[in-house]
Amino acid sequence: MQTLKHYSILALLLLFLGCNVSPKAINYGSDGCHFCKMTIVDKVHAAEIVTKKGKVYKFDATECMINFMEDFETSKIELYLSNNYTEPETLIDATQATFLISKNIPSPMGAFLSAFKNIADAEKFKNEKGGKLYNWEALLAKFKD
Repeated sequence: MQTLKHYSILALLLLFLGCNVSPKAINYGSDGCHFCKMTIVDKVHAAEIVTKKGKVYKFDATECMINFMEDFETSKIELYLSNNYTEPETLIDATQATFLISKNIPSPMGAFLSAFKNIADAEKFKNEKGGKLYNWEALLAKFKD
């Protein structure tokens, strides 16, 4: 009975540790995009999805993450993350980000899409580079068209 108790505690501990719902660092130059299979090298346009069970899907661009969502059960997703354009390699909550589509800021897959943690930075780059701003919901609607 004591052995069963120890195995039960160990199993619960492993289950708890195995379901860590958090972002994982992207290894630029070696990790591949889950959608298009390209190697992730751009440190300002990468993205990630983390499921409710803690599985991480990495993408070379936010547009790949959005396209991946078309064939994925989105109710299983806990986190949508995009790199902050003004802070390379820094993942931010995509659902709270402001996005800029500007022909003057190329992104890996050609959608010219960049994410910003705050609207002030996005507006600054829009004024400098041109383009149009989107929130998460508007961006998803644009990509459905």
